[in-house]
Amino acid sequence: MFEREIGLIGEENFAKIKTKRVLVFGLGGVGGYVCETLVRSGISTLGICDFDVVSESNKNRQIIALDSTINQAKALVMAKRLKDINKNVYIDVYNFKITIETLEKIDFTRYDYIVDAVDDVAAKIAIILKAYREKVKIISSMGTGNKLDPLQFKIKKINQTKVCPLARVMRLKLKELNIVDLPVLYSEELPVNTGKRVPQSIAFCPSVAGILLARWVIMDIIAN
Repeated sequence: MFEREIGLIGEENFAKIKTKRVLVFGLGGVGGYVCETLVRSGISTLGICDFDVVSESNKNRQIIALDSTINQAKALVMAKRLKDINKNVYIDVYNFKITIETLEKIDFTRYDYIVDAVDDVAAKIAIILKAYREKVKIISSMGTGNKLDPLQFKIKKINQTKVCPLARVMRLKLKELNIVDLPVLYSEELPVNTGKRVPQSIAFCPSVAGILLARWVIMDIIAN
């Protein structure tokens, strides 16, 4: 399965990838592609957390959203898909809403990396704080809604971000908590003014964001 990847990065680097464990929060347009890319890249243990079910409106951007998966729990659908990609992958399924209380059910120290791909600010802060407290590497996704140019996604420290409305909110809240060095994915593209309260989205932005987040994890494993 991994013959061509090993030919690209070498046996030693691939062996490092296989030993690492990653925990992904949020299995929507961004998080679904994070999981897919990580497993296709050789990660053999993955934790996935989401409380939601697949809906019709997810089908334009979420890799697990199909006619056959509507109304099914995203965490369970994702786990099944990942096992279908690599039957040997081990999946920890956390099928519940993220709060300070429910996060205590998850042992962060079991994982080497955490990817935050949720869109709720309170949940993001809770995940980040626990990761910092437990000294587990984490990267967080900022907003991908109302964007049309995936070439403007960047990964920088939270205190270096600009333009992105979600990054602005997170930057201020994390500064109050003395967290300024969190790596985040964000876009410097001005959001499209849609006039709608809920962020709008197109297939090629959250997918690219998810792949870039997974790349950051894989390249960090190789570099360390």
